[in-house]
Amino acid sequence: MRMFVARQPIFDRQKKVFAYELLFRSGFLNFFTERDFDHASSKVIADSALQFGLSTLTGSRRAFINVSRDVLLRDLASVLPPEEVVIELLETIDIDQDVLAACRQLKRAHYWLALDDFVDRPEMAPLVELADILKIDFRATPPDQRRALARKYGSGRLSLLAEKVETIEELGQGSDLGYRYFQGYFFSKPVIVTGKAIPSIKINYLRLLREINRSDVDFAELERIIKQDVSIVYQLLRYINSAAFGLRREIKSILDALVLLGEYEIRKLASLWALARLGEDKPPELVVTSIVRGRYCESLAAPAGMHAQKLDLFLMGMFSLIDVITDRTMQEALQHVYISDEARMALLGDSNRHRRVLDTILAYEKGEWRSVGEHAAALGIEEDLIAAEYLSAIEWSNQAYPGN
Repeated sequence: MRMFVARQPIFDRQKKVFAYELLFRSGFLNFFTERDFDHASSKVIADSALQFGLSTLTGSRRAFINVSRDVLLRDLASVLPPEEVVIELLETIDIDQDVLAACRQLKRAHYWLALDDFVDRPEMAPLVELADILKIDFRATPPDQRRALARKYGSGRLSLLAEKVETIEELGQGSDLGYRYFQGYFFSKPVIVTGKAIPSIKINYLRLLREINRSDVDFAELERIIKQDVSIVYQLLRYINSAAFGLRREIKSILDALVLLGEYEIRKLASLWALARLGEDKPPELVVTSIVRGRYCESLAAPAGMHAQKLDLFLMGMFSLIDVITDRTMQEALQHVYISDEARMALLGDSNRHRRVLDTILAYEKGEWRSVGEHAAALGIEEDLIAAEYLSAIEWSNQAYPGN
């Protein structure tokens, strides 16, 4: 049975990715009931250790792994390296001496423990003494209680993690209160600053995006733009001279490199490089997520019967966060980019087939499996392919953007 995995980033105060929480299901139409937790939790651990490999999913970051009571008492989580995971105890676990003994055993083995959806009740005190991280649901916890929890637990050995943080403002509030980690989709909502000009250095990257996505690419103009950024020049020449191309001579000319790559590849690569430079003052996960989305949408083109729109779908996924990266509304940000009308309207929220592809990855990222299944069925795509292409997109992003 194939497992479906999504990953949700967990940030520190500097908006750098500290860890990923891994979300698994056995299929889009297989949803949890109370008795499913034990099976799902044990399957997550087995597949993380034996099938996917944690490094593929998280790189050098830790993985938050949910465990049920049965999995905890059977010590199944100990097959995972303690330095690579955080054992997250579900809020449904009843606290008794057996649970406390199992947690103490994990602590002796140097595992970190996190308490999910933490609510400060007296019976939680013995478990709090063993925990390293308390996860506070910002949607379910009123502001005064968030503040009280920070005063009580935020200045000691415990780390507070604010989850379901959806705005930059909430991130700032949590950080001011002393919360150390943040989980949610705050980075997908732009903060619009009226009258804020795009810095001149970034204008060049926007020019690059416009040029590469014209219907008739002018390689001479493209060369002129690229020459203005030594980092992109370096990446371009390093890429074209890599072993993958097997060239007999070293390419030193930017124009020669562009011609050898061809329009399709240079559009993809230059979009990636420009987006990375545009997002240098933003959380790196913005660029990583954009790359994963671009590759994922591209990979669905053929199975969705949209092969002719393959590049459109790649660019749509890549530009799905350009509003956040440029601190503009999506409509304003897209004025600087040439993409097809279908992709543009999809990014602006219209319901078309392009948007259906984008909604598939958006739902997948959040682990909204029912929605993923509905979108996949509408596109005529098999479940197994959806899961496989997501993992493939993560692997590709690790290679395309190794600096994340």
